[in-house]
Amino acid sequence: MSIVENSLKDYVNSVSNWQDISIILDKIVTSAPQSQVLSQAEFNNIVEQGAAFVTYDFGIDGVSIEIFKYAECLERIFPGLPLHFIGGDFHEKADVILKDYWKRFTIDGFNGWDKWFGGKMFSKLFYEDMPQDSQQSNAAAKEIWKEACAFAVKLGSYLEEHDIRLAIPVNIPTNPGNVAAMLAIILVSEILGTYVISSNHDFYWEGGKPASEHAPDEHPGPRDHFFRNIDNKPFFELFKRMYPWNGNKWIQVNINSPQTKALTTKFGFDTKRVFELGTSISDKFFIHSDRDFVRSVRKRMNYIVSDGKPEITTVDIRKHIKNLSKWMHNEVPVGLGNRDGLKLDLSADKIIYCLQPTRVIYRKHIDRDLELMQSLLQFKPFTEKFNTDPEYKLLLHITGPTPIEHQTDLEDVLKAYEALCDSVPQDIADRVFLIFSVGNENHHCFEKLNLKPLCIEAIYQLADVILFPSETEGRGLPIIESSAGGIPIVCRRYYPEEVFAEVIGEKLPESEQIKYLLFPVEEFSTEFLKNVTDMLFHPEHYIEWKAHNREAVKHRYSMKMIVRKFNEFFKVLCQS
Repeated sequence: MSIVENSLKDYVNSVSNWQDISIILDKIVTSAPQSQVLSQAEFNNIVEQGAAFVTYDFGIDGVSIEIFKYAECLERIFPGLPLHFIGGDFHEKADVILKDYWKRFTIDGFNGWDKWFGGKMFSKLFYEDMPQDSQQSNAAAKEIWKEACAFAVKLGSYLEEHDIRLAIPVNIPTNPGNVAAMLAIILVSEILGTYVISSNHDFYWEGGKPASEHAPDEHPGPRDHFFRNIDNKPFFELFKRMYPWNGNKWIQVNINSPQTKALTTKFGFDTKRVFELGTSISDKFFIHSDRDFVRSVRKRMNYIVSDGKPEITTVDIRKHIKNLSKWMHNEVPVGLGNRDGLKLDLSADKIIYCLQPTRVIYRKHIDRDLELMQSLLQFKPFTEKFNTDPEYKLLLHITGPTPIEHQTDLEDVLKAYEALCDSVPQDIADRVFLIFSVGNENHHCFEKLNLKPLCIEAIYQLADVILFPSETEGRGLPIIESSAGGIPIVCRRYYPEEVFAEVIGEKLPESEQIKYLLFPVEEFSTEFLKNVTDMLFHPEHYIEWKAHNREAVKHRYSMKMIVRKFNEFFKVLCQS
């Protein structure tokens, strides 16, 4: 019997409500291994046995890519360090970023939101009423505890077996997609005395608050659901205590200063144990591509979207909307057009290529991209050039998949494209396209054709412009990555505005600030449409802008910075 299983055996069947879970946590914390001060050498010896990254699932989303950067950082500090990746799912696309020799461990049900055992418990906690002391509240507490104990035994046994004493949970301790998974991490870390670097990308209160705090005309926030049962005091007090967990051997690592301010001033975390960690940009992003390179990248994307053919044949947008539920069960790349059977060669001249390098979720507001394109097609300076030359084609490419729980958000995007097609004459609509690569960067035909797989750095080079009208972001990687690649970006001043200002570098010298075109929240002004038109048809006007952004990013984001930060974390942890 493992240490964790033995420690929990007397508690497994002793929970009747949320208060019981809080009481058990108190007992486990009280009996946890005592903290001790270690020398740096002693601490390093512990870490060198292995470290584990823990998150909901691994793919090619922003969180997974950041984990990859952290892992490479640890390998620089501790050459040969055994690294373990623990999650509920490893998507096939994760192979792009996870190295073959890194060890993987899957815990069934550990994924989040609708992928946490079908989303049943997530719904009970955050979408359905759960009155205090009610039967449904007590039943939810029992089920969460049962799942948490099962998760804890699996997680703890793995950490024990591989002598892993450093865990880096990413986003699980702050974005409550799976409460049982978070509870399991708390139990394991306290019972085993594991050192924990909590990597916090999104907090539940960012873009969320109770309904009682909304102004009469205020729209609901994307994370308001986490406050659905705030009046169930035993549940919500436990919830607030868990997110994030303030353990003796834990430190908090945020991605922006508003998060840090919230933890230290509102929640009382020790300022010495709360840090911020920026991102880093690989040298591979700083591509000085020419037309031949862009054509090569676009040709490879042709094969990905067309399933191995040299050009894309479109699916009618209306037909795709009707069949959307079926497509969602097996998301494959697709090129959408105003009609079936239209031909599109991404590598052809006079392709006007707009790229949204994100997943499809509500807060990204991708439907605004289509509204912008519709406005351009009604803007005389744009149409004078586009409408009179049939070789011009306008497209929006969305790179990421759509989480199943965001199907309605995808429907909004598709309907915006349909509306665009219906708003212009058919001959114009037939030259406007919407394509989805759903995270694919390779195709089985590449090997036969002697083509290299694409990578995220090359995917940015597909574009003439990056569109990023996101409402809220923990950081805003597309701004940094597109700037490194020399691709101009049109982006919204997203929430929290302090985060946007940090990414852009508004308080820094002008030489370190990222240049961008502001994506309006309301109507598109004539001046804005004029600037976008100029950006698309006259890229030569932006050569200095692109060069400036490359240098600004190169100066501010480097792997050296992340290595320095992790060494700071270790100095604090060895005093725990």
